[in-house]
Amino acid sequence: MDEVRPTSGAQAHGLVPLFPPGLQAIYGECRRLYPEQANPLQVTAIVKYWLGGPDPLDYISMYRNMGCQAQDIQEHWHYVSFGLTDLYGDNRVHEFTGADGPSGFGFELTFRLKREVGETAPPTWPAELMQGLARYVFQSENTFCSGDHVSWHNPLDNSESRIQHMLLTEDPQMQPIQTPFGTVSFLQIVGVCTEELQAAQQWNGQGILELMRGVRVAGGPWLITDMRRGETIFDIDPHLQQERVDQGIETEGSNLSGVSAKCVWDDLSRPPEDEEDSRSICIGSQPRRLSDKDTEQIRETLRKGLEFNSKAALPPINSQRQSHERPQSRKDSLESESSAAIVPHELVRTRQLESVHLKFNQESGTLLPLCLRGRLLHGRHFTYKSINGDTAITFVSTGVEGAFATEEHPYAAHGPWLQYSWPEKKLKISVLPDSVFDNPLQ
Repeated sequence: MDEVRPTSGAQAHGLVPLFPPGLQAIYGECRRLYPEQANPLQVTAIVKYWLGGPDPLDYISMYRNMGCQAQDIQEHWHYVSFGLTDLYGDNRVHEFTGADGPSGFGFELTFRLKREVGETAPPTWPAELMQGLARYVFQSENTFCSGDHVSWHNPLDNSESRIQHMLLTEDPQMQPIQTPFGTVSFLQIVGVCTEELQAAQQWNGQGILELMRGVRVAGGPWLITDMRRGETIFDIDPHLQQERVDQGIETEGSNLSGVSAKCVWDDLSRPPEDEEDSRSICIGSQPRRLSDKDTEQIRETLRKGLEFNSKAALPPINSQRQSHERPQSRKDSLESESSAAIVPHELVRTRQLESVHLKFNQESGTLLPLCLRGRLLHGRHFTYKSINGDTAITFVSTGVEGAFATEEHPYAAHGPWLQYSWPEKKLKISVLPDSVFDNPLQ
């Protein structure tokens, strides 16, 4: 549970001798922007996360931003989080790894909400939204980057608003800072409609954010969220879809190289009663899980695809373990959740299959045109990683380096990881209800 209270004067001005340096550094950046608001309203976690509380963010400060008439920027509320980075430096939340790298997760969240006429105090619902995103980061240990999208599927303020998803971008005013515990950047949450989210998925988040900056009611230069906005940027300017988004997809492709999804695949070239199922190899009673090498390669598949102008290549499956090179306190989006039943990599061989059946839920199925139009037609790759286990399905174009599916053998499996080499036509795909994927026996 959170409570709203004014920031104490001692906190705001840093007069307490033992005031945590990480906290003080973020307050300093806030004071640079809001020197006249020394004691902003603040939502604070009653029981701190490091004492067993449910909310990872210790504080969320709320400022009144007067906008900028010269740039046609409207008045709004500005929210700033405290807790995704290392505030204390004593390992109570984040492992201290030195001042040269990122502090904690390396970023704090911000949000800009249009101030309604007559509003004298900032709404507090954005604080819970930010806590929700922070809980995802802490629980998954996945970090956000500028241009990322968040499929929320619900009005951000639990109203009837069309603003039901989010994009992330650099905060236009808050500058990255250096603290004794590492660097801190500020990522701003931007509320978007479903159609804008889909366009970001099909093209890229940065492109849609740039379009929104040019439409005042959709956010303007500072990307201020208006929960009462009833029109998408494509309703306001229909030419944007064809002249900017469609053209961008055709010329640049999509920067989205993979998603977490509800998906499974079946080997149609093997009888279903065969004990060596295509998705698992059993040794004793333990099912085969993705090895560290498989996991690292799938992670790199996504990481490569999210880079602008990246080379269309899958990294090789190396003979040495790679997991030791990464901090154990952080993991990327496709790290296997189960490591207890890993089979030695040399015992798992890559198998060529004659035919396969791919199954997706409806939301995942809607991204298949994106996979084809935005990725494969541009010589790239696209990965679906199951949220229910270690299954992964990667579509690769002919000629993508490092792929173990080839034009000669278009279906290849490495344990539960399937690769399909496009444009092989003999492919069975089904889009099924979510309940099919919630039942592990299906």
